[in-house]
Amino acid sequence: MEVIVSNTELIYSVVDGNPSGEIRMYVMSPYTGKLLDDKEAIDKYNNENRWGFEVAVDLGECDLKLISSKEHITNFAIDLAKHIDMKRYGEPIVVRFGSEPKVEGYSLVQLIETSMISGHFAEDTNRAFINIFSCKEFGPKDAAEFSKKYFGAKKMEYSIAYRDI
Repeated sequence: MEVIVSNTELIYSVVDGNPSGEIRMYVMSPYTGKLLDDKEAIDKYNNENRWGFEVAVDLGECDLKLISSKEHITNFAIDLAKHIDMKRYGEPIVVRFGSEPKVEGYSLVQLIETSMISGHFAEDTNRAFINIFSCKEFGPKDAAEFSKKYFGAKKMEYSIAYRDI
């Protein structure tokens, strides 16, 4: 497999699986150059008629009490869905597990009509990893900032991937 990387576009050339011979994934993160602001990100999504987009939010130096509270994580899923104007499908699923410190903590799944919100909370390192995937537009930076504030994080990075085939 050949990988071509530009500022915001990754092209994976594959031998089989796709008639055109390639899979395109548009990714923007602090490591690929300037992130688009919310309006630019939404405009790109709409103008290019993508099926969906995903925002991955990495939070560092979170408040340990908040990321280790099942109630707080459950409320986060409900409040985030409301904040980004998504319709929840069912209640959040929040489960604590992990056989070693690196993976011990809560994981979250919240189905939404347009896809899902998920999260993993690493108590050992006070970090949280949130993913929001939807075929309905929302503000990526707004969602990331909301998540940062909700968990009292001192550090935050986020990336955007436009999904289509």
